[in-house]
Amino acid sequence: MSIPEIFAENVFNEKAMKAALSPEVYRSLKKAVNENEPLDFAVAQEVADAMKDWAISKGATHYTHWFQPMTGITAEKHDSFIAPVKGGGVIMEFSGKALIKGEPDASSFPNGGIRETFEARGYTAWDPSSYAFIKDNTLCIPTAFCSFSGEALDKKTPLIRSLETLNKKAVKVLHLLGKEDVKSVHVTVGAEQEYFLIDRETALKREDLVFTGRTLFGANAPKGQELGDHYFGAIKPRVKSFMESLNRELWKLGVLAKTEHNEAAPAQHELAPVFTFVNTATDHNQITMELMKKIAERHGLVCLLAEKPFKGVNGSGKHNNWSLVTDSGVNLLDPGETPAENLQFLLFLSAVLKAADDYQDILRASVASAGNDHRLGAHEAPPAIISVFLGDDLLGALKAFINNDTYHADKTVMRLGAKILPPLPKDATDRNRTSPLAFTGNKFEFRMVGSNDSIADCNVVLNTAVAESLDLFAKELENSKNVTETAHKIVADTVKNHERIIFNGNNYSDEWVEEAKARGLKNLKTTPEAVVSYTLDKNVELFAKHKVLSYTELHAIEKVMLDNYSRIVKIEALTMIDMAKKNIYPAINNYVKDVLGTAVLKGNTGISANTELTLANTLSSLSDKVFAYSEKLEHLVEKSTAIVDSKELAFFIKDEILPCMEELRSASDKAETLTDEKYWPYPSYAKLLFSVK
Repeated sequence: MSIPEIFAENVFNEKAMKAALSPEVYRSLKKAVNENEPLDFAVAQEVADAMKDWAISKGATHYTHWFQPMTGITAEKHDSFIAPVKGGGVIMEFSGKALIKGEPDASSFPNGGIRETFEARGYTAWDPSSYAFIKDNTLCIPTAFCSFSGEALDKKTPLIRSLETLNKKAVKVLHLLGKEDVKSVHVTVGAEQEYFLIDRETALKREDLVFTGRTLFGANAPKGQELGDHYFGAIKPRVKSFMESLNRELWKLGVLAKTEHNEAAPAQHELAPVFTFVNTATDHNQITMELMKKIAERHGLVCLLAEKPFKGVNGSGKHNNWSLVTDSGVNLLDPGETPAENLQFLLFLSAVLKAADDYQDILRASVASAGNDHRLGAHEAPPAIISVFLGDDLLGALKAFINNDTYHADKTVMRLGAKILPPLPKDATDRNRTSPLAFTGNKFEFRMVGSNDSIADCNVVLNTAVAESLDLFAKELENSKNVTETAHKIVADTVKNHERIIFNGNNYSDEWVEEAKARGLKNLKTTPEAVVSYTLDKNVELFAKHKVLSYTELHAIEKVMLDNYSRIVKIEALTMIDMAKKNIYPAINNYVKDVLGTAVLKGNTGISANTELTLANTLSSLSDKVFAYSEKLEHLVEKSTAIVDSKELAFFIKDEILPCMEELRSASDKAETLTDEKYWPYPSYAKLLFSVK
């Protein structure tokens, strides 16, 4: 069967709705979605009947309200369509009420103190702007998730709120610019997903991969990514088979999986979709991550989505390509042929610059996690300092606009020195792989997002912060006698006031760290330092003003993120202790015993045993360190149990437990390089990274 035939076959999309619904109900549903209006209950009932019949025809037996709690993954509770009838039989039914509202337990999910354990009730509410779909013979209905008192307990609700406020502010600015035909502005996102694939049988031999999803010990393999031979290299047959299975399942669910390739590190790969509306893109990315793990198992593989599963090689990110598009399809971040003369583009560009500068702390916080802390700042991941890359050409156009100068864009055509090869027009900007927020043609690529993250978090911040910029711009334009002159002044003032956020250089350099500090930019290196930004007064005021998140919700997000950070690191610490004491320490000593045995044999025959004695002495010292750091780490973990406050605990873990974990790892990894492979209890990096053929 061809791809166009199977594409979205398991999605209750426009095509399925038109076939299943009456024209009147279909129009009512589309009107409610397009105009952000509540759906009439009678319409919901007909939609529920049609959705049920369609799902059953596809083999579905159950339905679920599919939602995205603050765990960062998805949740679902399945109910069958059956209802009893007289005579002991059943019928298949699904009501409009069941479609619109569900009641999962709200106290068992992370809620940051919004709910007490004994207060269990929560609600899921149907999101009609995101298509229902069938997964594992279950009709999945995308929903929002809130508490009994109405606070958001999920990632979808704040995202939808942020989209509504950004749409309102962007449309207002466009109308003031004379574009009164624009009815709505949408955020589009393409989320590039990086991941590792390793052999499942090999992975299961390591407790750290089983319990934490990343390696906590491991000396570098003799070969890593130094030769650049894996990046864009030929895809290995076993990996290609996995990708083919993944693509097919994603296409059936309407996910626009487009690009696949090997990434820079051995065993690392990437999947990139076609851009779509951010609410849909968020749902699709959650589906993608779930299917990656599930399908990998079918192929005897493990898919690692941890941000830094292997020390010393590239970590995995999720580049969030963000743009604004009108209902007529105009990309507001498209500079056009003459960006220096494109007032509309420069105004929206300025809104992003202002947003990134004013809210750099919470933008960094939106991607904070224990795993991402290990990734940021090296191996093609941007540092923790927020900055914006525009490229010399666009920056030149921006300055020419401000100074009323004539700007001549670089129209270079590259000729490659062979007549048979075509001339290539040179792009206006290069790519800066070290930049956290880079302009890449007609969008901003936010490269800080971790591979395991939901993209909802960063987009909530981006949307709300840009909405604030546009709101301030609109107020100036409303009070203006000459809109064009005022818009020109807004761009000029914004660039002048926020020029510090623009940086086109090497974000990895020590000079940039010092320069950023001099500019007054924040360098929030760790999750505890970043996450406390959620409840700073200016950020609370931002989200309250635009009705995206209340103080209670922001406090809950902050607490959930801090608690999650602490729990993850403590699990890692306990895993390290277990691995070190039960397996690594004995393995080193067993090898030392045999080395000393060899030394005795040599001594008995008059042969020098200096090499063996030196090796045994070195390994013995390392084994002592492994045991001592394990003991120290165990003591610190025990000490942490007495700390109740979430912030205090997170900072204790950052300042005390993590350094001890690093000391333990360092001693163990050094010992691994000196120990005979047959003694070492865990598969090496070489076996993990090069096991899939």
